Amino acid sequence: MSSHSNPIRAAVERVRRALTRSETVGRGTARTRARIRDGLTCEVEDGSWRLTVDMPEKVGGGGEGPDPGVLGRGALASCLAVGYALWAAHEGVPLDALEVEVEADYDARPEYGIGSGAPGYDALRWEVRVESAAPEERVLQLLATAEDRSPWLAVFRNSQELQRTVRFTSRVEG
Repeated sequence: MSSHSNPIRAAVERVRRALTRSETVGRGTARTRARIRDGLTCEVEDGSWRLTVDMPEKVGGGGEGPDPGVLGRGALASCLAVGYALWAAHEGVPLDALEVEVEADYDARPEYGIGSGAPGYDALRWEVRVESAAPEERVLQLLATAEDRSPWLAVFRNSQELQRTVRFTSRVEG
């Protein structure tokens, strides 16, 4: 896995040039839809992508796919890994191997209405395993730069505006 990959570096430079031309370039709204198919099994759609998400059988699911926690941790781990590789290519830092492992501490009780705590993670940790001929200080600087610009790390780090809309498509009078 060479970060001297010219296609990645060239693509990053093209995107950076496009993004500097206008304030509106690079802005948009992403839309993902999840539909309950059966029990707790969800079909998730985003553009042409289709995923099956489910809960384990021990909590009433069918175990037909990863649970939302797997996807959230996977989103963070892959976002960090891609970001490190992207910035390595951009800055000419050679990477021969790169792996990111995310760990999350949780207490499932609040999710089921037990206890007074909030649902979610109590702590997140990630370990980066990197093989590079570059000096350690340069690699550490690259990792810090990528983390500062990681959208999924920002999701966990920062608050976002939250807004719910409810649309009833049919009502049963009773």
